[in-house]
Amino acid sequence: MYTVDNYDVIVIGGGHAGCEAALAAARMGHRTLMATISLDNIALMPCNPAVGGPGKSHLVYELDALGGQMGINADATAIQMRMLNMGKGPAVHSLRCQSDKIKYQHLMKQTIENTENLNVKQIMVTELKVEDGKVTGIVTELGEFYGAKAVVLCTGTYLKGKILIGDIDYVGGPNGQRVAEHFSQSLLDNGIELMRFKTGTPARVDKRTLNLENMEVQEGDTHHHSFSFMDEWINRNEDVCWLTYTNKETHEIITSNIHRAPMYSGKIEGVGPRYCPSIEDKVVRFADKERHQLFVEPEGTSTNEMYVQGM
Repeated sequence: MYTVDNYDVIVIGGGHAGCEAALAAARMGHRTLMATISLDNIALMPCNPAVGGPGKSHLVYELDALGGQMGINADATAIQMRMLNMGKGPAVHSLRCQSDKIKYQHLMKQTIENTENLNVKQIMVTELKVEDGKVTGIVTELGEFYGAKAVVLCTGTYLKGKILIGDIDYVGGPNGQRVAEHFSQSLLDNGIELMRFKTGTPARVDKRTLNLENMEVQEGDTHHHSFSFMDEWINRNEDVCWLTYTNKETHEIITSNIHRAPMYSGKIEGVGPRYCPSIEDKVVRFADKERHQLFVEPEGTSTNEMYVQGM
């Protein structure tokens, strides 16, 4: 092990949380390092490229009030904005932005790379260094030591990550990335409790294979919106989404193959998000429902990849 450099703050991870933590520390004048497995995946949105919505939009507003970047980035790369739950009281109104996946990622990466006091390195962290009960830095897979007064963990779903598709499973991180195999043990050795969190994302579909004329068009709001208080309320709608539904045949296919679903075969070890169940879970838990909503949403303006929300 050899010392490479020393920082005030080291942030491990370059996703949504890592970007905000690194920017916050650097903007406060602290010499900061953001350590990420891949420079090409800074601010990558491996699931739905959407910002906000129920349970999340208030977090974007709070980040913005604290000088964060997500709201600004979402406004700049939006392809559709809608205020949800307008049929209910104002307490549950929530702004949701469908972003251009590539533009969001590139703009955030550009911001990160050009922020004063902030260094970014493509390194795999394997160990949290602790001496006399105090964190002193990190060690990488190449035996490099980076010292720090504080280390912020924003590791997401990369720690000992596993991909499960039906009855197939393999080791891997989101979107085909490397997985962090060794850092979990270092956290355990230092008395940090870990638990597995299950997230789900559907296979993308090719827009050219869809009968969009049979779906309900979901346009953005004519009333203009903005996530950031520093941005203008302008029309940000560049594209539309579509609404369709599952049917009896869909449910029969799912039910007849339920034994292959990881949630029902015993392969899932962790807990999942309470209000974002997988389609097989909805079919089982709400067996009285004849159909479930599916929103077909573009991943960007330069791709035919469509995200099937609800599947």
